[in-house]
Amino acid sequence: MSHQNPETTHTFQVDLRGLVDLLSHHLYSSPRVYLRELLQNAVDAITARQAVQPGAPGSITVRTGETLTVTDTGIGLTEADVHRFLATIGRSSKRTADGALDGAGLDAARGDFIGQFGIGLLACFVVADEITVLSRSATDPAAPAVEWRGHSDGRYGIRTLPASAVPEPGTTVRLTPRADNAEWTAPDRVTELARHYGGLLRHPVTVVGPRGDGELVTAAPPWELEHRSPLARREALTAYCRDLFGFTPLGTIELDLPAAGLRGVAYVLPTAVSPAQRAGHRVHLKGMLLTDRAPELLPDWAFFVRCVVDTTSLRPTASREALYEDGTLAAVRDALGDRIRDWLTGLAASDPALLHRFIGIHHLAVKALARYDDELLRIVLPWLPFETTDGNVTLEEFVRTHRTVLVTRSVEEFRQVAPIASAAGLGVVNGGYTYDRDLVHRLPEVRPGTTVTDLDPATVTAHLDAVDPTAELRAAAFLAVARETIGAYDCDVVLRDFQPVTAPALLLDNREARHERTRAGLASDADGDGLWADILGSLRRETAPAQLVLNHLNPLVRQALTVTERGLAVTTAEALYGQALLLSRRPLRASESALLNRAFMGLLTHAMHHNGTPGSSSSGSDRTGPGSEPRKEL
Repeated sequence: MSHQNPETTHTFQVDLRGLVDLLSHHLYSSPRVYLRELLQNAVDAITARQAVQPGAPGSITVRTGETLTVTDTGIGLTEADVHRFLATIGRSSKRTADGALDGAGLDAARGDFIGQFGIGLLACFVVADEITVLSRSATDPAAPAVEWRGHSDGRYGIRTLPASAVPEPGTTVRLTPRADNAEWTAPDRVTELARHYGGLLRHPVTVVGPRGDGELVTAAPPWELEHRSPLARREALTAYCRDLFGFTPLGTIELDLPAAGLRGVAYVLPTAVSPAQRAGHRVHLKGMLLTDRAPELLPDWAFFVRCVVDTTSLRPTASREALYEDGTLAAVRDALGDRIRDWLTGLAASDPALLHRFIGIHHLAVKALARYDDELLRIVLPWLPFETTDGNVTLEEFVRTHRTVLVTRSVEEFRQVAPIASAAGLGVVNGGYTYDRDLVHRLPEVRPGTTVTDLDPATVTAHLDAVDPTAELRAAAFLAVARETIGAYDCDVVLRDFQPVTAPALLLDNREARHERTRAGLASDADGDGLWADILGSLRRETAPAQLVLNHLNPLVRQALTVTERGLAVTTAEALYGQALLLSRRPLRASESALLNRAFMGLLTHAMHHNGTPGSSSSGSDRTGPGSEPRKEL
């Protein structure tokens, strides 16, 4: 018969110093949160008392000096409460062991508490080695006052005092600051932190300095106040933005979501910002500042606004310094996005001048949103600026002269064809920027009768004038050498007349053709690797070759067409191709860079030989060229 040893039960031993170090270095971003925790405890105590005693006073007083005290007129603690809540780290003063709220009548306040008393008080050990709590309960007038004195090494003591020692119900927390964190309890810093965290609290918070002078740091936000007119309200909201964020907004968008208990304002930034630069929004939870860096509050596309809101429904993370990502936050984010979108669509009718200014600054954000929002697309697309062959204009202006709109797939393609297309009367839009190509293709939805198509190299070639057959016949020898030379780069050579005359050559290519040439090059290099070569071979697609279009009107090209010596013709063709590559403004491959160097060296060598420099095959006469004067000796 086997015997089993009885199970032995033990209790975790907590190293308070280690726990405080964990809080200060890993849970909280800064020691300054200690004051937020004290204010939270005070607000929750007042909330609990007013749930039981409606009309009870509710105020918080912070006193600075050699010690720092925070006094509230809240529900207070009895001796049993102190044993239950302050001797057990992590237990809330608002709930019993089974989860019910303590005290008769407190159920109504269940959703109104901000923090957790035990953990909040523990955070004070980040800046102090000793904490004293002096409290008198409001629920039992006959109960004595009680004092709890705790130390950062885990020791604490409790004693009772006559009720007369604390004239009114409430709690006072006294901190003895530690020298290494004295900056956080200095009078000016305490005032700053009290205003920063508690500026929107419903209960007045007064900071009293060492000389006894008090300063009220709380005030109702402007969106909760009555104003004499809409203009006065807008001015008050704008002034609040200047004080809070330091800029004058381009516009103000009031936010009100009753279902989420959220109110506030979204301020439109007056300058352009990068979409990657997510704005930090200020989020208050029941008046207490939760965070001033909450990019998750709004959709990604709304990077052009900065918000300040107060909410009762969003959940904080464990540190109460960020928002907890859940279904409620997702719903609020979508609803706020709708509110900002409604403001944008309303501008077209209410304030077209402001809409024009807004789009001039934040057109990238509007383009991002308009791709997925049909109503917004219909309203703002005609206002959006695009780079075109007519300059930076709106599509509304562009389609007045171009019923057929050609759009490029990349910035490089637009750079290649823009001068020639403009001279030929073609309407081309640069579709290489973020969102632009997708939006231009949706133009017919807004402007029926307009045709939009992707630009094809053949389209440009078709609009270039053919050269006189006699002239092309005279150039046949050079063109044959040029096609043979440039054909090695999967590029054909054609001769056309086009404007501007200053452009010697035009390289017509597209991204798919370049990708195909890259794939073919990799496949050729991978001949020794059967599997890799097969994979690359399976990706092969038929694409039209690029075209090097030589401008017969250009004097340089006319001169090149007369070259009959094969070596010079090869070098000249490579030079024209290299110049067209540079004009396309796209990155050069290694083989293309080598071609440019080779062409330059070839022309330089020919010039040196032609001018009779030493070492050449000429007679060595000291002349700079046919018919030139003898070179003077230095």
